[in-house]
Amino acid sequence: MQVGVASEAAIAGGATTAGRYRWVIVGILFAATAINYVDRQMIGVLKPTLVAEFGWTETDFANIVFWFQLAYAIGYIGFGRIVDALGARLGYTIAIIIWTISHMAHGLATGVASFAAARFGLGIGESGNFPAAIRAVTDWFPQKERAFAIGLFNAGANVGAIITPLLVPLLVLWFDWRVAFYLTGLLGFAWLAAWWFIYRRPEDHPRVSAEELAYIRQDPADPVEAIGWGRLLTVRETWAYALGKFMIDPIWWFFLFWLPGYLFERYNLDLKSFGLPLAAIYIISDLGSIAGGWLSSSLIKRGFTVNRARKLAMLLCALCVLPVWFAQSLDSVWAAVLVIGLATAAHQAFSANLYTIPSDLFPRGAVGSVVGIGGTVGALGGMGMALFTGYILDKTHSYDLLFAICASAYLVALLIVHILSPRLKPVGEI
Repeated sequence: MQVGVASEAAIAGGATTAGRYRWVIVGILFAATAINYVDRQMIGVLKPTLVAEFGWTETDFANIVFWFQLAYAIGYIGFGRIVDALGARLGYTIAIIIWTISHMAHGLATGVASFAAARFGLGIGESGNFPAAIRAVTDWFPQKERAFAIGLFNAGANVGAIITPLLVPLLVLWFDWRVAFYLTGLLGFAWLAAWWFIYRRPEDHPRVSAEELAYIRQDPADPVEAIGWGRLLTVRETWAYALGKFMIDPIWWFFLFWLPGYLFERYNLDLKSFGLPLAAIYIISDLGSIAGGWLSSSLIKRGFTVNRARKLAMLLCALCVLPVWFAQSLDSVWAAVLVIGLATAAHQAFSANLYTIPSDLFPRGAVGSVVGIGGTVGALGGMGMALFTGYILDKTHSYDLLFAICASAYLVALLIVHILSPRLKPVGEI
């Protein structure tokens, strides 16, 4: 597909004169991320049921979560490289096949060891979701729209987290928890068929006009030279992203895996009643994901530098997390929903901007690798948080310290990003 002179008008006039097929791509990335989080969160939603059936302690549950996150750490860095080598289309395919089969294997589990094995496989497969999705956004969007596009597809995480506590208890009541794993696993295979039908690179897609392609490719061309692993690991910007992930990812894992049990125990809810408050938290989160990406993208369009726009957005998000420190002192479940929902929304908004940094700073061919490195480092932090959470809850039966860690992590993350990359300059200019 050739880009002609008429395409220059699309660049000058903006998205209104170009096509909009790139937003269809965001839609299918959104669906994949929603399915990813349905599969990921089911263990948390089913925690009270599984604890009652198998007699697990908090440490037992933490160990199962630990094996998922270990696999996620291993798989994330591997899939980052796979996506850079094979592209988003094939990389995503490999990931969703692995995670869907592993998700359905939970229905065969009989104890801690077999659940841990199924979670390990799930972690390997699910680790491919974000490297592949961010590579797809990098391929399909100009820089000024990427944070918004990432915020939109990342909102799928919250939709998955909303669907899970509403759907899974019904499946358990109608059938049992094993059948719930089998039925939800079918979503992954349905998505895969749609992915192969819809997705191509913009240059190869028959639905992309010359005007839209010009709009997508309006940024200066990436440097020709590939950046090897040795170089990536010595670049400060790699660690700005990775250590930011190390600080915030464990907090999201904590909410995802322990929040259902917290609501269940703290407010004396049951399988029929805890789904709505949990869903409400993730509805609020969804708004945060979209708003965070929109905010920095809007600031860039208004003339702010990428550095200033991203960091102002992340600062606002970090401040919005602070009230979660006092969540356990709230006696009303709906007051807790508002405070925790604000924190999870701020996480998603912060994350949408942090996820955009690799595409801001690195050539397209290195984005998946940098995202993979960051995801692995974040998962290592999540492994430590899982074991620490299990230990603290078994010893103290209190969430106070855990919520204090959640409240402070985002300001620390932003400080690290700023120290390591004070101007967010692309690596070619360093």
